[in-house]
Amino acid sequence: MTYKRNRASTSDAVPAAQAGRYRGRFAPSPTGPLHFGSLVAAVGSYLDARANGGEWLVRIEDIDAPRTVPGAADGILRTLEGFGFEWDGEVVWQSRRLDLYHAALVRLQLAGLAYPCACSRSEIAASASRPSVDGGLLYPGTCRAGLKEGVAARAWRLRVPDREFIFHDCIQGQARQNLEKDVGDFVLLRADGQYAYQLAVVVDDADQGINAVVRGADLLDSTARQIWLQQCLGASTPTYAHLPVAVNAAGEKLSKQTRAPAIDPVDGVDLLRRVMRFLGQAEYPERNAGSLREFWEWAIATWDVAGVPSTRAVSLAETRCSQSSVEREQRR
Repeated sequence: MTYKRNRASTSDAVPAAQAGRYRGRFAPSPTGPLHFGSLVAAVGSYLDARANGGEWLVRIEDIDAPRTVPGAADGILRTLEGFGFEWDGEVVWQSRRLDLYHAALVRLQLAGLAYPCACSRSEIAASASRPSVDGGLLYPGTCRAGLKEGVAARAWRLRVPDREFIFHDCIQGQARQNLEKDVGDFVLLRADGQYAYQLAVVVDDADQGINAVVRGADLLDSTARQIWLQQCLGASTPTYAHLPVAVNAAGEKLSKQTRAPAIDPVDGVDLLRRVMRFLGQAEYPERNAGSLREFWEWAIATWDVAGVPSTRAVSLAETRCSQSSVEREQRR
C-alpha cells in the first residue's frame, strides 16, 4: 500500500544533514497497533523537528521478522495520517534494506571489530557475573579470542572498549556508560539470522542523514552502543533527546505485552492535548478543540523541549492521559 507524502522533501538525505538542517524521524516497530506511549514518541519527535524548521521522516522498523504482525505497519501509517501527522519523503522499511546491514557487518568483520560467537543464551546466563545495564545478560567475552575447534558460530558480536562513553541528552541530561562493564560485546547478527536492532538503527540513521533523535527513554541505555557503532562505521553522531515513557499503574511500560489499548484518531485533538500535558507542555485552549490543523499550528509554535519531564517514566495513573482510549477499549 502507498501512503501519501504530505510534504515536499529533499531528494538526497545526506546533503540535507550536512547542510545543518534538522532531520529527525519516528521509527515504530509493527508488533501491533500504536498505543498512547507510541503517540507520545511520535508527537515529541514531530514537534521538535517542526519547531526547529526541520524534516520528520517515518521508518518502519520491521527488521525483527518473528515479532512483526501482518498488517500492523499499514495500521500504524493510517493512524498517523488520522492524527494529522505529515512526514517528509517516502516511508522506509527496514526489511527492504538487508543489503545495507550486510555491507556494514562485512566492514566491521574486515576491520577486526566483529567476531563470531558460539555461545547459547543458557551458556551466557551460566557464566555472566551480573545483568547488563538494560536488564539483559552481560556477555563475559567467552568467544572474543576465537572459537574453540569444531565449534560453529551462532552469532556475530561487536568488540567494545573498556572506557566510559559520556553524552548529553537534551532531556535527561548527562549520561554515561562503560560498554565493557555494563553491556559487554553485543550482537550484530543473531543466531536466527536476523540483524540486530543496534546495527540496523545505526545504519539507517546514517544512510538517511538523521542528525536529531527524539525517542522514548527506554532506549537511553542503548545509546552508548549506538555511538560506538557510529564511530566504528565512521558515521556522525546525532543529538539525542529521550522522552519519558508512559507506564501503567503497575509501573509497566505500555506495550502489546502489557495490553496497552490501541489509540483511535476519532479521539483527535482531545488525545493530542493529553499527550501535550504528559510532555509538560502548555495547555491547549478549549476553544480550538475540534481542529487538528489549528492544534498542530499551536503545538509547533509553543513546543518547549525544556518543559519535558527529565524522568525516564511517567505513570498514566498520575496524568490521566489515556482515559478515553482505555474506556473505549473496555467497552468493546
